[in-house]
Amino acid sequence: MLEGFCTKLQRHHAAITGAVLVITCLIPFCVTSTYVLRICVVAQMNIILVLSLNMMTGLLGQMSFGHAAFFGIGAYTAAILSTKLNMPAQVTFPAAMVVAGLFGILLGLPTLKLKGYYFVIVTMVFCEIMRIVELNWMEVTRGPLGIMTIPKPGFFGLRISTQREFYFLALALVILTVIVIRNIMNSRIGYAILAVRDDEVAAESMGINIFRYKILVFAVASCFAGLAGALYAQYTGYIDPTSFTNNKSNELLVMVIFGGLGNLVGSFIGAITLSVIPELLRGLATYRQLIYGIILVVLMMVKPDGLLGAVNFKYLGQRDKLKPLKDGGKKRGAIWWKKS
Repeated sequence: MLEGFCTKLQRHHAAITGAVLVITCLIPFCVTSTYVLRICVVAQMNIILVLSLNMMTGLLGQMSFGHAAFFGIGAYTAAILSTKLNMPAQVTFPAAMVVAGLFGILLGLPTLKLKGYYFVIVTMVFCEIMRIVELNWMEVTRGPLGIMTIPKPGFFGLRISTQREFYFLALALVILTVIVIRNIMNSRIGYAILAVRDDEVAAESMGINIFRYKILVFAVASCFAGLAGALYAQYTGYIDPTSFTNNKSNELLVMVIFGGLGNLVGSFIGAITLSVIPELLRGLATYRQLIYGIILVVLMMVKPDGLLGAVNFKYLGQRDKLKPLKDGGKKRGAIWWKKS
């Protein structure tokens, strides 16, 4: 049933994508509640983080529990540049991506040859190390006091200040993230990454430089985590080390698993669902975490791969094009087949 539904989605993916994009653009004009728009902006930040983490965890197969560290690096980079040097967003956002990406490379060079639990432990420790640095480097990060009065982002003199403007800024960054990651995964680089995930020995025997592709994915994922951090810092106007702990990394990983490892559409579902549910249960503050946990446990029992973890939309689309129709052998798509 799920497979048939997903096949139909893939068959009409262009129309569905267009409709979703139109509806998404209309939301801030139809919704007047500042609170709801704020949830939407936070959900879009989480989408960027989950897409980048899914690239590393689901598409490359390297389980990371330290993604919040790069989120924090991007946030502090943008905050410091905008408060101390009065840099505009067209500088702070790319700088946050570059700095977070460099830290990703520096962490990946000595650790990406590790496998399994060893790599997981290293990422957890790295996240904790960054939290301690942010907590104690008073001259730069202001430690537990945090960085306050971070200016709102401005692009070429245009200041972003209202919830609606932040909504469209976050939406633009989500679209940028999707385009970059999707193009990478649909290229020869993407096929090599999937080959590394499925079988490193076989990939290496075919001439694929495993370490180089791991570094590439780690750098790209770190860059987009830094981008989300820059948006977070200049959106909230205040950051401190408590926002970039291992708990945040775990939360992002749960979103990835909930939507489905290796599925970009699932990243949207996981990020949006698990960003909205805690807000819907805010009135049940005493039982909110319990209900949240029960939902996740039930899902893992029913769908251990996540909602769309076992769905390959690209394969479904190719299979649908090659499947003969019953109306005289005509075929959808560019390839035509005739019944003998």
